[in-house]
Amino acid sequence: MAEEKLPTRAQDFSEWYNQLVLKAQLADYAPVRGCMVVRPYGWALWENIQQGLDRRFKATGHQNVAFPLLIPRSFIDKEKHHVEGFSPELAVVTIGGGEELAEPLVIRPTSETIIGHMWSKWIQSYRDLPVLMNQWNSVVRWELRTKLFLRTLEFYWQEGHTAHATQQEAMDETRQMLDVYTDFAVNDAAIPVIPGKKSDAEKFAGADITYSIEAMMGDGKALQSGTSHYLGQNFAQAFEVKYLDQGGQLQHCWTTSWGLSTRIIGAIIMVHGDDQGLVLPPKIAPYQAVIVPIFKTDEEKASVLAVAKQLKVELAKADIRVALDEREGQSPGWKFNEWEMRGVPVRVELGPKDVAKQAAMLARRDRPGKENKISAPLAELSATIHRLLAEIHQSMHDRALAFRKSNTHDTQDYEELKRAVETGFAFAFWCGSADCEAKIKEETRATMRCIPLEQPGGTGKCVYCGQSANERAIFGRAY
Repeated sequence: MAEEKLPTRAQDFSEWYNQLVLKAQLADYAPVRGCMVVRPYGWALWENIQQGLDRRFKATGHQNVAFPLLIPRSFIDKEKHHVEGFSPELAVVTIGGGEELAEPLVIRPTSETIIGHMWSKWIQSYRDLPVLMNQWNSVVRWELRTKLFLRTLEFYWQEGHTAHATQQEAMDETRQMLDVYTDFAVNDAAIPVIPGKKSDAEKFAGADITYSIEAMMGDGKALQSGTSHYLGQNFAQAFEVKYLDQGGQLQHCWTTSWGLSTRIIGAIIMVHGDDQGLVLPPKIAPYQAVIVPIFKTDEEKASVLAVAKQLKVELAKADIRVALDEREGQSPGWKFNEWEMRGVPVRVELGPKDVAKQAAMLARRDRPGKENKISAPLAELSATIHRLLAEIHQSMHDRALAFRKSNTHDTQDYEELKRAVETGFAFAFWCGSADCEAKIKEETRATMRCIPLEQPGGTGKCVYCGQSANERAIFGRAY
C-alpha cells in the first residue's frame, strides 16, 4: 500500500490530496458518483472530532436529537430565501412502495424546515424557551464537482438548532457557537482559524447573518470550516413558531442554526500534511502512538514482542490510543513509512538492544528525520509520550499559523490584491458593496471569505472602488 510514492505537494497539490485520502485508507469513492465511503481509519478520526465537539455542545446546554431524513417538499418552499438557495441541490423522492407519492419528499439538505414545523407544536410559552438542540446526521446536496471530504453529494455533519425568546439571546447563541468551533479548531485540530462574518452574498440561504471560521490550506487556498447562522425570525414566521411572553402577548421566536462537517477532515489533511503523507493532530488522531517491534531471529522476536505487548497495555491504561504493528512479512522500514504516511503522532521503535537497555526510540511525526528521534526509558514511556503529544500539538498549530501569516498580505490597492490571491489571502479594506465584491470575484476568482471579528481599527479606501471603508475583509480563492 505504501510503495508508490505520493506526488509532492509542490508538484500537484490536488493529486497529492486525492491519493493520500485513498492510500491512508480514510475514504474511497462510492459506486454512486459524488458519494464517498468513509473507511474505519477515517471514521475513527471523525468519531474523535465528534467527541471533541459533542462535549463542548453539552457543556453549553445543548441536547442531541434525531429528525427524519425525509422532509415534505412543501416545507422547503415555505421560506423563500431557503428554497432559492437549495432548490438546485435537492434530491427528491417521488415513488415509495412502488406507488407515486401524493407529495414528493426531499432528502434533507439541512433540517431548519422540519425542525421549525415540530417547534410550532412544542413551543407554547416563554417557559418552553430556550430550545437548544443538535443532531449528528448526514445530508444530501446534489453537487456536480466533488472531492472526497471537501465536497460530496452526501456528507456527515452536526447541525445545531436553537429557539429563543429574544433577539439578543439568539445573537449571543450564534456568536457562542462560533467561539466553540474556533476553540475546537485551535485546541483539538491545531488549525489556526479566522472567525468572521460572511458578506450578504456568501451567507446561508434564509439567514440574516452568517459567521464562519476560515482556514488557510497548505496551497494558500481558503476552506470554510464551520458556520453559525443567526436566522432572525425568518423560519419562525414561515413555520408559525410562536410563544406567549410574560405579558401574555404572542411573539415569534428568534432562531439560530450552526454546523461543522466532515470537510474539517479535508482541512486537517491540507493544513498539516507533508510530502510523506498525513500529519494528524494528537488529540483527534485515531492512534496517538504506534509500536513497531524490530527483530531478526525467533529468539529476538519472542523477547521483543513480550515487552511490546506489555507496553501496549501500559500505554492504553495511561489513556494513550495505541496500536501494536505485529504484521508478518513486512519489514520495520516498510512499517515506518506506512505509519508515517498515515500520520500517527509518535512512533515507538523497539528492538533487542532497546529491550536490553529497558528503553525505546521515539520518533515524532511532525519532525521527520533520524536526528529528531529520542530514547526514552520504558518505565517513563507513557509520561514521555504525553509530554510529546502536547509539544506536537503546539508545534503543529504554530507552524500552520506562521504559514498563514507569511501568506496573508495587507493589500493597499487592487493590483496588490490580485497578486496576493494568487498564493494566499489578501487583507483589504472593503466598502461593503455587493457590486465591488462581485467584480473582485469575477476578475480574480477570489471570494470574500469573511470580515474578521478582530479588526485593526481605523478607516481606509475600498480596495476595488476607492470609496471610504471602515472594515477590512479577507479575500482568497477557496475550496
